[in-house]
Amino acid sequence: MKASLIELEKKVEAGERISTDDARLLYLEAPDDMLKRMANVVRDRFHEPGCATYLLMRIVNYTNVCVAKCDYCSFYRLPNAPDGYVKSKEWIFEKIDELINVGGDLFGFNGGFNPKLKLDFYTDLFSSIREKYGDKIEFYALTIVELLYIARLSKLSLEDTLAELKKAGVRWITGGGAEILADSFRLRHSPLKYTVEEYYQTQRAIIEAGINTTATMVIGFDESLDERLEHLESLRNFQDDVDGKIFSFLCWTYKPYNNELGGKEIGPEEYLRHLALSRIYLDNIKHIRASVLTQNRNALKALAYGADDFDIPWEDEVTEMAGAVIEKDVEKVLEAARQEGFRTTYRHVARDLEISKR
Repeated sequence: MKASLIELEKKVEAGERISTDDARLLYLEAPDDMLKRMANVVRDRFHEPGCATYLLMRIVNYTNVCVAKCDYCSFYRLPNAPDGYVKSKEWIFEKIDELINVGGDLFGFNGGFNPKLKLDFYTDLFSSIREKYGDKIEFYALTIVELLYIARLSKLSLEDTLAELKKAGVRWITGGGAEILADSFRLRHSPLKYTVEEYYQTQRAIIEAGINTTATMVIGFDESLDERLEHLESLRNFQDDVDGKIFSFLCWTYKPYNNELGGKEIGPEEYLRHLALSRIYLDNIKHIRASVLTQNRNALKALAYGADDFDIPWEDEVTEMAGAVIEKDVEKVLEAARQEGFRTTYRHVARDLEISKR
């Protein structure tokens, strides 16, 4: 083994931060076992070894009308398309009730850039959910890019938009819409989905408004290793700047079916190596989450590559239309985690708010 790799492992064991060049070397040349060891060294600073948390959640796709026109999306329909829709509050309540009945309590709302839905649609929806369910459930209200679109569509500042959403009961706006945070990638595939600078400016406004947020990343398009590293570097720098306010990092993989971009899925080995590298490099993010939705059982292997948390998805029409397969047998998923040597505990997102304030 190269001396430089051994030196890097000692660096991580000593609690020193690796550079982007170090990360490149690790990804290209470190054996899997070394990446796993190093990832778990970092993981064990935050979490008890052999323990993981999970969520049972549902993504509620209340509209499929979107004008972003990302070439990797299999879900969107343009305005006036015959199969475009906006669902009613009653339909959404039914989705919520169904998940509550099977033991879940977390929902994510994902609807893209619908030019007919201004801020009042969202404040009415979210306040109605809070009124009906109170703290019985928690929800991820919007993604960062959706928030920015809604603010501009409504001709409001981010600050005013966030103030109204907060009054409506919004506590979380996730890091969705990140995909790869490199402008070269975004120009190729989603030029209407805002620049990296605009993305982080919006996330900073979310944090300053006192709303919780997360980080996400999707790999397996046609992005280069340099573009992946650019994403990780900008995220780590941002987390430093906001004093660790980003709660978690979730990475999943692109599904290439039924969309304009197409392509081929990356293999599980590549996902696991990237996840391990993310844990090592993102030394300032406590929770590194694995994607059961796009990786199925392989996501549980990620617990040995540095992940500490995962969700069991009940529904996500966006990803399902691109080829994801939903596994609704919760015990089957948890058994897979046990077979990887991990004890699992349900994580209630509402309690995360209390923990983050301590």
